[in-house]
Amino acid sequence: MLEVGALAPSFCLDGISPSGESLRVCSQELKGKAFVLYFYPKDDTPGCTTEACDFRDNLNTLGIDVYGVSPDSIESHKKFIQKHSLNFVLLSDPDFEVAKAFGAYGKKKLYGKESEGIIRSTFVIDKEGKIALALYNVKAKGHVENLSKKVSQLSL
Repeated sequence: MLEVGALAPSFCLDGISPSGESLRVCSQELKGKAFVLYFYPKDDTPGCTTEACDFRDNLNTLGIDVYGVSPDSIESHKKFIQKHSLNFVLLSDPDFEVAKAFGAYGKKKLYGKESEGIIRSTFVIDKEGKIALALYNVKAKGHVENLSKKVSQLSL
């Protein structure tokens, strides 16, 4: 698990913009601006849709860029963005490399059954590339509202 103040792991991932443009996002290029990086298990599933739509609806409240990360393909992300009018970039991490670097992959329990996969997690990374906030095992519903309150208290 990453600690507040630690340097965020570096990454480069392919993604898709809200307008449908393919792009590559690298953490080095994001230095100098704060952003949210959130990991979710799967496009267009109930919890992930709830969380993504909450980010969509509260993007202005957060005041910083948001990047969603899952193992889904770019094509899946494109459909997810279009279906739900998402207004932020989705990134593809098919090998879970970035999720593992952030501690957002591992053992989890769902309905009493243990499995391995994406652990719903959110990170706020400051202008210097350091972890300003690290939230693991978040609940999809209400998460973005709680995150907005915490972000407003940070000096990013």
